[in-house]
Amino acid sequence: MLGIRLSLAVDGGLLSWPDEGRIAVFAPRAGADLSALPKDRVEVITGFKPDFDTFEAQGFACAVVPDGRYAASVICLPRAKHRARALVAQAVAVSDGMVIVDGAKTDGVESILKECRKRVDVSAPISKAHGKIFWFHPEPAFDDWTAQPQQIEGGYTTAPGVFSADGIDPGSAMLAESLPVKLGAQVADLGGGWGYLSARALERDTIKALHLVEADHGACDCARINIPDPRLSIHWADATVWAAPAKMDTVIMNPPFHTDRAADPDLGRAFVVAAARMLAPSGHLWMVANRHLPYEDTLSQHFAAVEEVAGTTKFKILHATRPSRKAR
Repeated sequence: MLGIRLSLAVDGGLLSWPDEGRIAVFAPRAGADLSALPKDRVEVITGFKPDFDTFEAQGFACAVVPDGRYAASVICLPRAKHRARALVAQAVAVSDGMVIVDGAKTDGVESILKECRKRVDVSAPISKAHGKIFWFHPEPAFDDWTAQPQQIEGGYTTAPGVFSADGIDPGSAMLAESLPVKLGAQVADLGGGWGYLSARALERDTIKALHLVEADHGACDCARINIPDPRLSIHWADATVWAAPAKMDTVIMNPPFHTDRAADPDLGRAFVVAAARMLAPSGHLWMVANRHLPYEDTLSQHFAAVEEVAGTTKFKILHATRPSRKAR
């Protein structure tokens, strides 16, 4: 509800835009209402490819990272607290004017507001539509919030806000151990994150090319560090629409299943459909899913054979073969 809260601040005369200069909008999600901003001066800054593509299609200037200075900045808080702090620090570092912070209560805006108040003079917040918006003049008081890469078990590098930043995801680890010795020459890792599954798959010298497809630009950067293998190609892309350069022998994936706080199996189902589309007629899909997620019907619609090959009370490893002619 960024648009509602931002409009209240602007229309009420509590907040005004500078007369000139670019205005950065950090991490808005697709569907966010930016109509209260002067569109011709807005630069949307997001590393999430579906959001980047959405705002670019709407005619907004878009970038993955800030470039130069901005007259003001708007931050759309994400759920991950470390990522939220990093965005505040990033906005403060590049802003000459007001830094505006907006977020839903469920995304931790109350906590960020309290922490900001300890560091700078903050405006009186506006509360509306289950969220808050507040603003402050940038001061060099947030350097310790700057995002820093970290190393986790196995020597892998991750970054704040990426999936499984604090350790190897147990579902991915289970899938890696379940993969067969032979995966074929052409392999795709859909939603590959910072590269764990790709790294484990590339232990096989029979793979000639592995395509890691990931929508989070920061995770792609980590994957480049984690996998110095010339057979790897990293694609910053939405896996559900990515066009493979050739028919794949195998697709591996631990698909995301959240678009917001609630589980959204449709996202995983879209990954299944995409996998079927890019696989060769004799291709294989190997995936891990949380036990409660209902992917079997979609798998059966797009593959001739589906089986659960391993599982626990939390996870299931699914293997599907022979993608249907309709899926291709």
